[in-house]
Amino acid sequence: MPVPSAPTAPPPTTGSTEPISPAEPTGPAGAVPPGRAVWPEPPESVGAVLPARSARGGGDGPPSGPRPLDVRARVTEVRLSAFAGHRRAVFPLGPVTVLAGPSGTGKSTALTAYEALARLGGGAALAEVFADPVACVPERALPDAGGRRGFRIGCTADGAEGPVRLDVAVQAEPELRIVGERLTADGVVLLQTALRDPGRRTVQAAWHTAGSSPVTRAPLPDDRLGTALLPLRVAGRTDGQRRVLAAAEQMVVALRSVFACDPRPAHMRGPVPAASGRLLPGCGNLADVVWRTRAECGRRHAQLVEVLRAGCAGPVADLVAEPRSDGTVRALLDRGDGFRTELALLGDGELRYLALALVLLTGPGVLDVDAPGEVPDALRTLTVLADGFDRGLDPGQRGELLRTAARMGERGHIRCVAAVSDASWATGIRGVTVVHLTP
Repeated sequence: MPVPSAPTAPPPTTGSTEPISPAEPTGPAGAVPPGRAVWPEPPESVGAVLPARSARGGGDGPPSGPRPLDVRARVTEVRLSAFAGHRRAVFPLGPVTVLAGPSGTGKSTALTAYEALARLGGGAALAEVFADPVACVPERALPDAGGRRGFRIGCTADGAEGPVRLDVAVQAEPELRIVGERLTADGVVLLQTALRDPGRRTVQAAWHTAGSSPVTRAPLPDDRLGTALLPLRVAGRTDGQRRVLAAAEQMVVALRSVFACDPRPAHMRGPVPAASGRLLPGCGNLADVVWRTRAECGRRHAQLVEVLRAGCAGPVADLVAEPRSDGTVRALLDRGDGFRTELALLGDGELRYLALALVLLTGPGVLDVDAPGEVPDALRTLTVLADGFDRGLDPGQRGELLRTAARMGERGHIRCVAAVSDASWATGIRGVTVVHLTP
């Protein structure tokens, strides 16, 4: 079902020159004690992000009766409290979400922040995730008295533990480091970190215990997400510790199950080496993946062929892959009359359509994603991030792909966040949430 729309409100001013500092102001400018973490202020509204009414089919009304509890871990909201061109921006995410707006409204920025959170949740170091951290600092943000500037991002993950919020404050200058992190559930702070001594490469962490001692304190590295490290540090002996572990694991599982996809037709035309059969973000090894999936999952492959019939020129009886004597594999469209068309002869739009359809109809076992293998499939979902979703596609192709995404989203195992310039064509597709971004 589509996600209900949030009330609209005027966007906040984006030209502020207030400092984006990793310190929490407690008095006049310049009188800021070092090392206090700044936390995003509660948004007064959805800010610059105005969710439109979710697209629905004719006669589709609200669901009747209580909805069953969805225990699958998934990200339902991304917050950019202060990140690049966004301030106090909240992005609600449904099973299929389309971020729409003209160039410069921050669609790609929102996807970049989501992917960054996903990589941090997977245990990546801060420097690996943010190659150019200064570009993430709001343009007009001034340094504080200590010369520090930074940015703040966060998200909400829903699942068996209910909504769990994560907020992260990152210092970009003069040194890249996490200076504050907060994990909360049901209004209870389960984990909180803060930079107490700028001379040390650690933050002071405190997590909920609810035993003989209400909290446990210990240092954590300032270049890793503390939430991702908790399963290695918390014993789980008390109810409080088990609650912390459950919330942290739900957040990590939701974040790790992300696949950022941007098919590159120029890399998909020729034969590719036979390898792991896991699709790369650029989809250049599509032929190798087709060679694997056609043999391993006949039902999904048949669905893929049905989608290709709706978006490729000419008849399509099958999509096949052929091994070559040099150890490479090439993919071809079987036309059904004994003739096969190599992918090299397809247009860029057809190749992007084919690749995106394959992504939406597969899963973490096929895509090159760092999914938590120790978690059963029934407890997690895969989220596909697709910037420029409709690039090179004709109206029929983009509509069929979005309907395919909606069908997979209803099943609960694949979610999609897509960015487009104009989403008017998405109106009427059931299960799609459109979020309009304004300059």
